[in-house]
Amino acid sequence: MTGTFELFHDEDKHFKFRLTAPDGTVMAVSRPFPDKAAAVAGITAVREYAGMGLITDLCPDIPLHRPSAKTRPATRTTSPVSTAAPLTAARSAGALPPWTATGAPARPGHSTRDRDPRRHRAA
Repeated sequence: MTGTFELFHDEDKHFKFRLTAPDGTVMAVSRPFPDKAAAVAGITAVREYAGMGLITDLCPDIPLHRPSAKTRPATRTTSPVSTAAPLTAARSAGALPPWTATGAPARPGHSTRDRDPRRHRAA
């Protein structure tokens, strides 16, 4: 599936482009460009950058579980610059992102996490 780059004029008559998904969802909108050639050059740059672009997580840490009334949140002892530690901790705790779920409802007493083939070890 491919997205589509759409060139358009904004309310200030600048050229912009937007990237839309096959279903029409707007995924990204560019900055304003002074002319059409500059906007097309911007599309070329986005294609080049996005192909091998790295992901930098700048989101604040979110606790995996709500602390109970008896416990208090742990104090952060690491630098907030690195996001590798919180992601590794979440994965080692067995938390999987929502897009890995099978979509089928779990049986009582079983979580959908148990159905992930990556979590089963060979006997």
